[in-house]
Amino acid sequence: MRLDKFLCTTLGITRREAAKVLKDKRIEVNGEITKSIALKITDDCDVEFDGRPLRFEGPRYYMLNKPQGFVCSHVDDHNPTVFVLLDIVSPEKMHVAGRLDGDTTGLVLLTDDGQWSHRITSPRHVCEKVYYVELADPLPEETIAHFAEGVQLRGEKELTRPAKLEILGEREALITISEGKYHQVKRMFAAVGNKVVALHREKIGSVELDEELEPGEYRQLTAEEIAAFMP
Repeated sequence: MRLDKFLCTTLGITRREAAKVLKDKRIEVNGEITKSIALKITDDCDVEFDGRPLRFEGPRYYMLNKPQGFVCSHVDDHNPTVFVLLDIVSPEKMHVAGRLDGDTTGLVLLTDDGQWSHRITSPRHVCEKVYYVELADPLPEETIAHFAEGVQLRGEKELTRPAKLEILGEREALITISEGKYHQVKRMFAAVGNKVVALHREKIGSVELDEELEPGEYRQLTAEEIAAFMP
C-alpha cells in the first residue's frame, strides 16, 4: 500500500492532508523521516506520526466490484485472484465472505474477521443474495412458481430452498436465493432447461453493490453495512 493511502486509512485524513503531513516532516518510516507519498508500506514497516506508532486497529471490511475472469482465492494457476486488486497492507490475511465463480461479476465482501464472514456463509444463518441473470433462452412465467417451490438440482438429494424470481425481460431476470450451493444459480436454470450466459451479484443481505464502483474497484464498508451482519 502507498504511504499516502496508509496515512488516510490510519489517521482518517484526505490525500491532500496526507501530502501536507509528509511535507511537514511529521512521518517516519523505519526510523527515517520521509516525504514520499508513493513509498510502499508493508507489514514489516514501522510507521510513526509525530513519534506515535501508526497501525491498523481492528478487523477490516471491504466491498469489491469483481470483474470477470478473477477468482475468489489467494492462489490460482490460471487466473488472477481478486486479492491482486487490493492496494492494502497484508491482503493475504483477507478472505472472501461468499465466493463468486470466475466468470461471475459483482458484489464480493472481503474481511479478516472470521466470525463476521461466518454469519454470511454459514447455512445456519439465512442470508439472501440477489443476482442479475442473462439467459440463452426465453424465460417462461411458470419458472417463478417452480423456483418458489424449490428446484431439484442434479446430484442433490433435497430441493433448493424457495427462491424468488423476478422476470425483467424475455431473457433477463433477478433471482434471490438464501443458500450457496456450488454453481447454484446456473444449476437452477439448467434444471429448467435454460442456460445462464451472464451472472452479476447485486446484493448480499441488505448490503448492495455501490453503483459508483467500477469493475475492479473497492471501498471500505460503512459501520451500518458491517453491523447488518452482526448478531
